[in-house]
Amino acid sequence: MLRLRGCILPRLLSSPATPLHRLLSAAAPAVSPSPSFAVEEYLVSTCGLTPAQARKASPKLSHLKSPSKPDAVLAFLSGLGLSGADVAAVVAKDPKFLCASVEKTLAPVVAGLTGLGFSHSDMARLASLTGVTFRCKSIIAGLRYCLPLFGSSENLLQALAPAGGSVLGSDLERVVKPNVSFLLECGLGACDIAKLYAYTLSPLSISTERIRTAVACVDGLGVPRGSPMFRHALQVVAFVSEEKITAKVEGFKKKFRWSDAEVGIAVSKAPSLLVRSEDLLQSKSDFLISEVGLEPAYIAHRPIMLTYSLEGRLRPRYYVVRFLKENGLLDHDRDYYAAVVISEKVFVEKFICPHKDAAPHLAEDYATACRGEVPARFSFT
Repeated sequence: MLRLRGCILPRLLSSPATPLHRLLSAAAPAVSPSPSFAVEEYLVSTCGLTPAQARKASPKLSHLKSPSKPDAVLAFLSGLGLSGADVAAVVAKDPKFLCASVEKTLAPVVAGLTGLGFSHSDMARLASLTGVTFRCKSIIAGLRYCLPLFGSSENLLQALAPAGGSVLGSDLERVVKPNVSFLLECGLGACDIAKLYAYTLSPLSISTERIRTAVACVDGLGVPRGSPMFRHALQVVAFVSEEKITAKVEGFKKKFRWSDAEVGIAVSKAPSLLVRSEDLLQSKSDFLISEVGLEPAYIAHRPIMLTYSLEGRLRPRYYVVRFLKENGLLDHDRDYYAAVVISEKVFVEKFICPHKDAAPHLAEDYATACRGEVPARFSFT
């Protein structure tokens, strides 16, 4: 790679026709050092940061005596196609980006990304996403490794967008590769591994010892390794202590009257329950068991209900279903879960609209219930 770069870069830099040469030429403004260089003012007026962002970023750039290097970096980024807003985002996230050497760091990175098939527009998206990693040459090896998992640079960039490319900042050889190898042994496929890149906090970035502990914990919870939920459970468990997991399991057993087996069933279907608020879970338990009259086992097999809003979904829809049943407009054996799990649009189409004539105030009462109020017609005895 070093020999290849040694062959490519001189040719790129010596040929005025190459895009990289034009970038470097644009990034070499002639600026005389100024002992009175005001960093904070520069960040606002030239980089587009807000005054608050500039105050926070300026201490990291206090060693700068002139705008020559920042100007070169800004010109380089502009040549890549970054907008003013993109540049401001990059600088706000990583102020030291302005101190990167265009010729020694940024240009080689661009050359490496070009070799991987990334266009300048792709690079502009990478720079705005990854900030600190874009000015590190290690990003090339990281992208070369994970690109086959996604199939194309476009798929990769879409996946990195939510997380800002955080996994790319992790040590590839000592952290990412061993973790990927271990997870493949655990039964995760390439598609599952690729999706782990989309998390800001990703299991791929933690120590291998920690990820082994997390997998053992997921196994202990009863989530099958081959199930679609295994990855989701791993993502949750990897960043929660064993003590908290144990306490959560005991809380499930107390709140929902679940057995160990039922806890496993619920968590394997809805791993996010492990990080749900205790108070919210308790209020949903009180409502579903005491008011709606559902059996604990019924809830354990349909735990997705516990991820829905109590005031915005569970309670209002229960009121509608009960109102319809008590007024002979709905079969008494109609399942409550069937009314809860469908989308809002479908719920209105199936449970509200067909009863416009028989229950003309139903839509209004339902809307009121969704706001946390209880209409008189929904006061059941």
